[in-house]
Amino acid sequence: MTDQAPVHSPSALEDRPLVVAGREFASRLIIGTGKYESYAQNARALEASGAEMITVAVRRVNLSDPSQERLVDHIDPEKYVFLPNTAGCFTGEDAVRTLRLAREAGGWSLVKLEVLSDPKHLYPDMEETLRAAKMLIAEGFDVMVYCSDDPVYARKLEDAGCCAIMPLGAPIGSGLGIQNPVNIRLIIEQAGVPVIVDAGVGTASDATVAMELGCDGVLMNTAIAEARDPVLMAEAMKHAVIAGRKSYLAGRMAKKRYADPSSPLAGLI
Repeated sequence: MTDQAPVHSPSALEDRPLVVAGREFASRLIIGTGKYESYAQNARALEASGAEMITVAVRRVNLSDPSQERLVDHIDPEKYVFLPNTAGCFTGEDAVRTLRLAREAGGWSLVKLEVLSDPKHLYPDMEETLRAAKMLIAEGFDVMVYCSDDPVYARKLEDAGCCAIMPLGAPIGSGLGIQNPVNIRLIIEQAGVPVIVDAGVGTASDATVAMELGCDGVLMNTAIAEARDPVLMAEAMKHAVIAGRKSYLAGRMAKKRYADPSSPLAGLI
């Protein structure tokens, strides 16, 4: 017995690869490097996730001091795309300085920008974020930008030259899931660059929801790192993102006010 090819509906959307700043990725999942019990556990979770890109908090992760355990001792920067980020930065100048250091340390030009406002809620300061993005782009960086779920600012960031828009699903590390699907959908509909939900994912179903909205990818850290079994959760997130993408492409059924029987009632004996 031979395997049959999957049947594809002619009405399904045609898929396209995730391309960020000219780089093509097979996986639509991006994971982080914070809160794991060790770099070794982080590496195992990364492998289980199938992700090809991993964020690196330049101010918190040891990349270059050989006298201490380094992230690169466990995760090969030749195999995975390292995405330096500006976690913990509250001004545009701090963010730019941090990413200049990252470029000097590893030659990285594809970066994730985040400029935070209040330490309690960690929402982005959008005015500072836009200003920092313009400075970084002028210096030749390819900027993936963490932002609020505001379609107006999302458009401004894209117009400024950001290569990916990354609206939050919920506050960083909250695990609350997608709180404002309407705005996420508006951002997706107007975007000409990838839209990647960043922050707030708590479990696999949250990742699926993000992908079913039409997002190009999902970035997460705490949902995996603080799971009871991070490696198993990483594998779950891999499948959740794939399932959500397929569901989006297939097109969900229409919601109805009343029941609609699966089998026709006409012609019953």
